[in-house]
Amino acid sequence: MSARRVALLLLVAQMLSMLGFSTYAALLPGLRVEWALSNAEAGMIGSAFFVGYIATVSYWSALTDRADGRKVYFAGGLLSTAGLLGFALVARGLWSAALCQTLLGAGVAATYMPGLRLLSDRASGAAQSRYIAFYTSFFGVGSALSLLLAGSLAAAWSWHAAFAGASAGPLAAAIVVRWGIEGRPPPLAGGITFSLATLFPLGAWKRVLAQRAAAGYTLGYAVHCLELFGSRAWVVAFLAFAAGLHASGAGFPWAPAAIAAFVSLCSVPASILGNEAALRLGRRPWILAVMLASGSCGIVLGLSAAWHWLPVLAILLAYTMLVMADSATLTAGLVATTSEELRGAAMGLYSLAGFAGGMLGPVLFGAALDLAGGGRSPAAWALGFAAIGAGCLAASPAARLFGGKPTA
Repeated sequence: MSARRVALLLLVAQMLSMLGFSTYAALLPGLRVEWALSNAEAGMIGSAFFVGYIATVSYWSALTDRADGRKVYFAGGLLSTAGLLGFALVARGLWSAALCQTLLGAGVAATYMPGLRLLSDRASGAAQSRYIAFYTSFFGVGSALSLLLAGSLAAAWSWHAAFAGASAGPLAAAIVVRWGIEGRPPPLAGGITFSLATLFPLGAWKRVLAQRAAAGYTLGYAVHCLELFGSRAWVVAFLAFAAGLHASGAGFPWAPAAIAAFVSLCSVPASILGNEAALRLGRRPWILAVMLASGSCGIVLGLSAAWHWLPVLAILLAYTMLVMADSATLTAGLVATTSEELRGAAMGLYSLAGFAGGMLGPVLFGAALDLAGGGRSPAAWALGFAAIGAGCLAASPAARLFGGKPTA
């Protein structure tokens, strides 16, 4: 089976597996009122996804060194489906919703990085970097479709129907990968096991972190994901707030969830084009410049809430593209700087660090809103965006102080 065909199947599966990713974020404004949640509690539910993700991602990723990655992916699709169906059937507040989000996060952990492993093992050189760029970009496509599907189903029926409808996506993705892609023997012997050593392969992680470039990409991914997932969790709520500042008929021309989906979809090329720019300009300078720009743009976006809808949407689009512009570059950099026998463990640690940042993002944003009076002013939203962008704003000066000469 050619690398191109594998890439195509994995891109389709990536979109399908993400159909439930943004469902909660799309429905956050209504669920927050229905369940009488504070902003911090609403952020906790969003962050529960990442609890499930980071608790299991190192195991799933390291498992691809010893077992068929297609089977790992299949298990993840079933877990995601169960989490979304649970949301539709049993979620009634903070703790039940958080439990379902945790299950969904564990499922995505078993599909996203193992899918990337299936792809990276079947390509090399510049083609590998470009396939990775498309794969990471399709995270955004899936997220946009998730927002659009959730908004449409909830408007036509209910939020329960939105979660139930989204559950079909990861199930279909699991079937596509398990039976649509040819298997390969894993690089290491041993088969499927479960222990603390496989869940947290400290020895392998120590070897990964001994490589300064791999350690740098891992840290960069952590601050990138804090901003990325913090903003995605609250963008619909921000748009709803901004629309409410205008008189009836003078607000946004579309529903907040539809706007968020459109912007997310438009930002997809940013990751692909960003990777191409990094190949020409150098990964490190590109990443640092993009992080500085995205952190600054987020603050401007928060302050713009009361402006006319057209500049608000333009700033939101620019911000979303900047947040995505270094995503593929970070991942391609990690893959290029780790050997094949360590790649699964490196991806697990990388994803663990990134989604730990992602777990912190929604809560940090919500806590910043509460600290600023509950998110009733543009300044409060600017503080929320500043909170999740602080790591990106600090990346460039930190690199100058501690980075030394880049190695990759």
